[in-house]
Amino acid sequence: MERIIMDNKIRHLKLSLLALTASALLFGCSDGNDGADGKDGVVGVNIDSATSVQAQFTEATVTDGTVIVNFNLENANGVAVLGLDKDYDLRFGIAQLAKVSETIDEVEYDRGYQWQAYINTLKEPGTPPDGVSDLNPSPQYQANVEKAADCNDCLVDNGDGSYSYTFQQNIANVTEPLMISYGEDNTHRATMELKLPQATANAHYDWQPSTGATNDIQTRNVVTIETCYTCHQPESLELHGGRRIALANCASCHTSTSGDPESGNSVDFTYMIHAIHKGQDRETSTPDGMVPAPYKIVGYGGSVHDYGKVMFPQKPAANCASCHVEGEGAPANADLFKADLSNTACISCHTEKPSQNHSNTNCMACHNATDTYPGTGNAEKRHGDVLKAFVEAEAMGVMFSNVGLDGNGKLKFDVQIQDSSGAAVGSEFIETGTRVVVAWDTDKDFPAYSDASYSQRRFKLSDGSYDAATKTFTIIGTTFDMPTDADGKTFELWSAVEVCFNNGGYAVAEIKMTECSDRTRSVAVKEAPYQFVWSGTGVDDTMQAAMRRSIIDAAKCQSCHNQENYHYNNGYNCQTCHTSDKTTKSDSSYPGGKKATSYAFKAHEADGHYLKYAGVQSGTVLKTDCSTCHTSEGIQLGRASDRVWRYGDTETGADIWVSSDAGACLSCHQKYLSDSGANHIVANGGILDGMSADDARGRAAEACATCHNPTQLMELHGN
Repeated sequence: MERIIMDNKIRHLKLSLLALTASALLFGCSDGNDGADGKDGVVGVNIDSATSVQAQFTEATVTDGTVIVNFNLENANGVAVLGLDKDYDLRFGIAQLAKVSETIDEVEYDRGYQWQAYINTLKEPGTPPDGVSDLNPSPQYQANVEKAADCNDCLVDNGDGSYSYTFQQNIANVTEPLMISYGEDNTHRATMELKLPQATANAHYDWQPSTGATNDIQTRNVVTIETCYTCHQPESLELHGGRRIALANCASCHTSTSGDPESGNSVDFTYMIHAIHKGQDRETSTPDGMVPAPYKIVGYGGSVHDYGKVMFPQKPAANCASCHVEGEGAPANADLFKADLSNTACISCHTEKPSQNHSNTNCMACHNATDTYPGTGNAEKRHGDVLKAFVEAEAMGVMFSNVGLDGNGKLKFDVQIQDSSGAAVGSEFIETGTRVVVAWDTDKDFPAYSDASYSQRRFKLSDGSYDAATKTFTIIGTTFDMPTDADGKTFELWSAVEVCFNNGGYAVAEIKMTECSDRTRSVAVKEAPYQFVWSGTGVDDTMQAAMRRSIIDAAKCQSCHNQENYHYNNGYNCQTCHTSDKTTKSDSSYPGGKKATSYAFKAHEADGHYLKYAGVQSGTVLKTDCSTCHTSEGIQLGRASDRVWRYGDTETGADIWVSSDAGACLSCHQKYLSDSGANHIVANGGILDGMSADDARGRAAEACATCHNPTQLMELHGN
């Protein structure tokens, strides 16, 4: 017991001595002041955890040909992204914007400013793909970028989300494989591309090395990526494996000296973009006449990109302003297409032999604004001539009046075409074989096909009578009966009428409305439908026309499709004729041999809307992006339970009638509908096998909207 007590005393003494020693260390040797605060840590997110990355250059210098750039990385919330090192997929490019000239027949021509990359390679063609025509293999230079991973000490991490990079390529005296003379007064562009598994960042920096200036210098920026997004989905323009997403980077790499070795085609940015968008209309002249001249590129792994399948929707293609948009917020050189400097854009669309009348490709020698060859004009005028008729027709209008019934109870109305000042246009300037269309139940889904097919509701102007004094056509709807319950229904009249203009071309000084003949062209007068409420024997002016539910934003369609019309389309009312119950059409390539002809089916199945899965398979316009065409309310299910759809059976082609929501889904998915998908639709009240419209309508009890709300539908379709 004593031993235990003694051991406890000794242990207690030792602990006391330790405590006193610690106290002496903490306080006994202190000067009496608290310790200084440590340095604040960096607020940031590690690059592997960042769900978004944005890059921004802050400075660039050139010393004895060595280029050094500084840049920052941040996430979308402005938080520094830390931890970038050389082993990430990080690449840099460097180019200068130099003034260039071209000598043709010993005459030197100013060709303005063009980008020239300092980093280039000479590539020999590989083995051409089998069975591919229109290839002319030849060695080609290609602009390139350098990998940070190829240099151990070029990239410096400052530890706070800022970095610097020293280029491996010295730009002072580049001789291989191309000789490039460094000009310190030229605009230079440094580019960066960073590809992470979860995010991509591109950046560029324009500056003048001699002064360091970044403002008021040449840039040759002619279009914005936002303009491209009018028709293209952003993800569809993520190219080269998804690492290149910025136009500035594209332009300074796709230079005039760059080509595709397997095809022999130029990949200069100006040439390439115009040639791609000319698409299936690109032709060249031969002694045997005009023949297709598709633009093709053989890409990575021998993959062939045939842009001869592209259908450019911005017709007429002569509308340069479709892409080269001027005005507030426009890039510095948006009007460069008016400068008459380069032949590159000309031959990319029209090829080097646009007709037998052209002996060389010095287009600007004749097609310019200052010294033009008689009977020609510069690009701005000649392209504007093609478009001018559409512009003038768009400013015109259609006036409907005296709507009522004739003695036989048939709908009767007057129609007058008016110029931009409101004056009536004479019949000699109107293509009288074009039509006016009648519809009712506008607030629903237009007349049932069984009540009046679209062919019964459209009337040529020539079918009516004409009063030359008032320049007015009177139309009587003899081919359909007015609905027995017409009172209170919303009707509409809309015009697909076209007026005549002279053709542009050689020696045509002015485009103007011209008396119709076999030498003129006709252009539609676009006008919103005239909508009214019927009462008794005419229009009830006291009633407001009922509007159809919002589905498609016509302005979105027109922003991509522009002025040129298709099949009586005035830009507003395709669905007036192409109703959900319209008859099917024979097509041996479609399962069962019969295709639906409703507007929804035709729009969803259109080649240009289906590129991700069919046609050129480019994904350029992603069909699954509902918001490309639809309004925010346009995919709400359950709003039109009385609607039915007519489809062809995918095995027999026989007519089948489909319930409202199911039919909307089938307009995209009929080809691919699985048994389980069909069972799911039927189990939730959908009808896929109706024997008639009444049968489908009577049995339908759809509950689709219970689960499939607009947000969920948007997510399912990749929005």
